[in-house]
Amino acid sequence: MSKRFPTANYKDVIRIAKKLGFYFSSEGPGSHEIWRRNSDNQRITVPNHGKKDIKRKTLKSIITDFGISSEKFIKLRKGK
Repeated sequence: MSKRFPTANYKDVIRIAKKLGFYFSSEGPGSHEIWRRNSDNQRITVPNHGKKDIKRKTLKSIITDFGISSEKFIKLRKGK
């Protein structure tokens, strides 16, 4: 497995968020969206910049908010 941190765009992150039980809650500031999960009242903010990759630092923060590892993120992204 690659040592490099993964990259992803908005569509990838939202697909994984839905797999983890998150749902769209509201529009955030600018081009951001608020997603929530009822099971633990977790809230995440996702930038919606279209097909452009999300910055790695921002993606790392989103993955941490998901409560999963980067390895788990990669597996979910591949559909496993």
